[in-house]
Amino acid sequence: MVASPSVSVLEGITDVMEGQSGDAASLLLRRHTVGLGNLNEASLMGPFDYLNVELLRIKLNFKSSVLPCGFAASFAGNSAVMGAGGRMTVQELESKDTSIRSDGGDKSLHRSPTEKPPFALSQIKKAIPPHCFQRSVLRSFSYVVHDLLLVGIFLYFALAVIPMLPMALAVAAWPLYWAAQGCVLTGVWVIAHECGHHAFSEYSILDDVVGLVLHSALLVPYFSWKYSHRRHHSNTASIERDEVFVPKQKAALLWYTKYLGNPLGRLLTIAVTLTLGWPLYLAFNVSGRAYPRFASHFDPYSPIYSSRERAQIFISDAGLLAAAFAFFRLASSHGGFWWLLRLYGVPLLIVNAWLVVITYLQHTHPALPHYDATEWDWLRGALATMDRDYGLLNSVFHNITDTHVTHHLFSTMPHYHAMEATAAIKPVLGEYYQFDGTPLLKALWREARECIYVESDADAGKHQGVFWYRNELL
Repeated sequence: MVASPSVSVLEGITDVMEGQSGDAASLLLRRHTVGLGNLNEASLMGPFDYLNVELLRIKLNFKSSVLPCGFAASFAGNSAVMGAGGRMTVQELESKDTSIRSDGGDKSLHRSPTEKPPFALSQIKKAIPPHCFQRSVLRSFSYVVHDLLLVGIFLYFALAVIPMLPMALAVAAWPLYWAAQGCVLTGVWVIAHECGHHAFSEYSILDDVVGLVLHSALLVPYFSWKYSHRRHHSNTASIERDEVFVPKQKAALLWYTKYLGNPLGRLLTIAVTLTLGWPLYLAFNVSGRAYPRFASHFDPYSPIYSSRERAQIFISDAGLLAAAFAFFRLASSHGGFWWLLRLYGVPLLIVNAWLVVITYLQHTHPALPHYDATEWDWLRGALATMDRDYGLLNSVFHNITDTHVTHHLFSTMPHYHAMEATAAIKPVLGEYYQFDGTPLLKALWREARECIYVESDADAGKHQGVFWYRNELL
């Protein structure tokens, strides 16, 4: 079998990259893989081709992504703000020199520009090859089949292999199953999310049917979230109208916030957010936009929705009830509640945790602005999002992690063209494109420490409607 050209090229530059420092190698690899779009190859790669590329990525990124930070470093609360593989102090971030410099000092990420961009959306679109906007039913379904096949393989492993293992190995095997199944099901979740954007196919009814089935199986109210998420895309980075992860201003902080501003408090906050954040948002609009009355994704009469959308909210609820009944029958006819919890419940908790991590890190960063009504416009809001690098999981999550800027600009674009499109638009966006390669755990800990509330700069002048993250509580 002839290797994919991308794999061959990556293998060819392995020796060069291994001679670089960890940061330089990571940067070179990032430039190459994003640059695949310029060769029109990323659009030709299927789900299995990406696996080969990402295995090489792991080999080359292991030192820079894992060893330098480690779990201990990821949770070490220092006084530096890390961003785009770089660092600066909170005081420096608030100064006129707002660059975030790398450990080696050779790379910087500035605060995202907040002036009106010197380009229009039409100019960005013109830079993207036209085929990137084409949605293929067969190709989209190939990813569904690919992911569900992996779900089936892991399920077989849990049902047929783990029970045959010695007790010690079985105890170790269950967490491996939960982690793998949770990650793959997150990919399924992303495909359903793509259906909600009408990015799955040219047929909106087909998109809604596929999305309803997949999201209901993951206990997500498909239409309910589709509509609220659409409003998030319409109002990104607006402190008044955005729908999720809406930052508070200092005066609106809850009384107990100051007691959580320490390592133990941050760890508790992260743990609660990862386990309960997603269901609390769906059920009670926690961390969502403020509404004049109770808002819930399960309530057809919630202020989140218009009267025209009410019928679809009922359909979403019916889908959830059907899925819950199916799981109840499965548990009743097989191993009961604990059987269902081991096979499905724990992986679902991991899916929910990944959703929070992914969306939180996409929209929370010291370099990202928020705007009030005096400054906000759609394009600047859409650009106020951060691409991240999750290594192998980029492919597992269908690149929603490292092509999120493109997704916010062109949400009907299918994920399998997003890498190519990202490479095409970066020269147009210039400093308006934001990417942070900070290792995941380090980034999560830093954002939890540094991004507590938003405030405008003291010297903002006429731009008092531009808000930046702060963490000073006294």
